[in-house]
Amino acid sequence: MQVNSARYTLLFATAVCLVCSLLVASTTVLLRDRQHANQLLYLQKNILQATGLVKPGAEVTDREVVELFERNIRIRLVDLSTGDYVEHPSIDPSRYDQRRARADPAQSRMAPPNLSQIKRIPNIATVALVVKDGKRVQVVLPIEGIGLYGTLYGFIALDRDLTTIRGLAFYENRETPGLGGEVDNPRWKALWPGRKAFDETGKPRITLVKGGGVGPPEQAPYQVDALSGATITSNGVTRMLQFWLGKNGFGPFLEKARARGGP
Repeated sequence: MQVNSARYTLLFATAVCLVCSLLVASTTVLLRDRQHANQLLYLQKNILQATGLVKPGAEVTDREVVELFERNIRIRLVDLSTGDYVEHPSIDPSRYDQRRARADPAQSRMAPPNLSQIKRIPNIATVALVVKDGKRVQVVLPIEGIGLYGTLYGFIALDRDLTTIRGLAFYENRETPGLGGEVDNPRWKALWPGRKAFDETGKPRITLVKGGGVGPPEQAPYQVDALSGATITSNGVTRMLQFWLGKNGFGPFLEKARARGGP
């Protein structure tokens, strides 16, 4: 076969493409476990940040994250429709993919119309419990909702009274850097601890307020400064919190937890 022929060039290019495809596929398979481990580690770090066990912006090693998480956090499954803890023989709570379950019609249900544009709700959700001296002192709830350019995913931590906020952390967002992307700013996250998620009647009340100047939690228990120049993102955070803290989210779970005196 002529080296300079069109047939040789075509066969050579095909062979190169096949080799490259095999290399890419092999690398993906080999790195899959490592990718999953990194994703899990990132989620654990954000849960720890929401609880205050890791301060926003603090530098911690992977080993410190794992040790803190294993020592302080317990993951449980919750039936969102009943609010009960559930044990499922085929589900490992620490590896349960709530987002994948939400996308599966067999594991989720349609959400009622809502301002956060949540389409489906998983039948089973995860909560993270902070345990100290054998007592559950905090609960961390996963939250999600639409922002300006896409869905924000994060966690809100509530104290043992299931009303006082201990912290908020977002682990995924597509918001504009310097504007809506400031949901990751440690200074903004520092405004949340001590605020109240619910009023005296048990209704979700926490709201982001435009204009700045919101006082400390003692003066403005239900308000947090909105993100400057990011009205849509700020409204999105308010709406997702009101949804997931309400009757269609973790409301039934929180109601039962209050009745038994804690998470």
